[in-house]
Amino acid sequence: EKNHPLYKPYVNGIIAKEPTSLEEEIKEIRRSGSNKALDTPEFELSDIFYFCRKGIETIMDDEVTKRFSAEELESWNLLSRTNYNFHYISLRLTVLWGLGVVIRYCILLPLRVALAFTGISLLVTGTTMVGYLPNGRCKEFLSKHVHLMCYRICVRALTAIITYHHRGNRPRNGGICVANHTSPIDVIILASDGYYAMVGQVHGGLMGVIQRAMVKACPHVWFERSEVKDRHLVARRLSEHAHDKNKLPILIFPEGTCINNTSVMMFKKGSFEIGATVYPVAIKYDPQFGDAFFNSSKYGMVTYLLRMMTSWAIVCSVWYLPPMTREVSHLPLD
Repeated sequence: EKNHPLYKPYVNGIIAKEPTSLEEEIKEIRRSGSNKALDTPEFELSDIFYFCRKGIETIMDDEVTKRFSAEELESWNLLSRTNYNFHYISLRLTVLWGLGVVIRYCILLPLRVALAFTGISLLVTGTTMVGYLPNGRCKEFLSKHVHLMCYRICVRALTAIITYHHRGNRPRNGGICVANHTSPIDVIILASDGYYAMVGQVHGGLMGVIQRAMVKACPHVWFERSEVKDRHLVARRLSEHAHDKNKLPILIFPEGTCINNTSVMMFKKGSFEIGATVYPVAIKYDPQFGDAFFNSSKYGMVTYLLRMMTSWAIVCSVWYLPPMTREVSHLPLD
């Protein structure tokens, strides 16, 4: 409740609608596009455009569609001028914005890039070296602390200010951690406070190098492109991992896509069919200092990371919710 005033819902609509009736709007269209008397025809072909426009407005103003675009702020946060209702900016604010650009791009960005490079380099090097050790408590201990150290360095590269609530409910071995999905950085936000097994598709390039190094030190679950399409194979591998009490909890984002931090979409059921204990986690970002939402249809990964590293900070709260176990119903036999 104390955080409610901080996170305000999406209230500024894109489309401004006048409170007029259907008949008045159709008459206005006829008046502007036709010289005929208004009371002669009950229907004109041009009336079709009114209903087409209304339909398109409804689609654009739909609550679900809004979840896949950046959250509109009520006031300018000195990062971008995205507020449709903010028509005037004073000279003082413009000067502050210019100073902010200098600070963010010339001072903060180089430091953050250096930290990110350090964190990724240490992650690849550290997990590769730990991977050569024999399996045992020593390897698990070193792997855990290498992962935590590197993730925390990457979090510092984003100047992330994170508040964790109810840490007693943190995921434990033999279960799955499910969380809402706003951004790719959700992974390092959670992994900087816990030790998880990641689930994902095998990639190439730099991401592939990181994946191959990580899996040497920790039993992550990576799938080939052909395997991802096989739902039963994915479920079986996840089930085998989750039911092993000695293996790390699996981190999964069941929404399947990034949502703009204002809502939560319906979870896909596959993650919950494996029968393991579910540890729900809720992540909420404060867009006042930086928008963490990843719009993959608008920005590439490099552009997105540049936007993150040139924002003031990434402020978020993480709530660990009580674990849940799926109930098995017993039907009476005839």
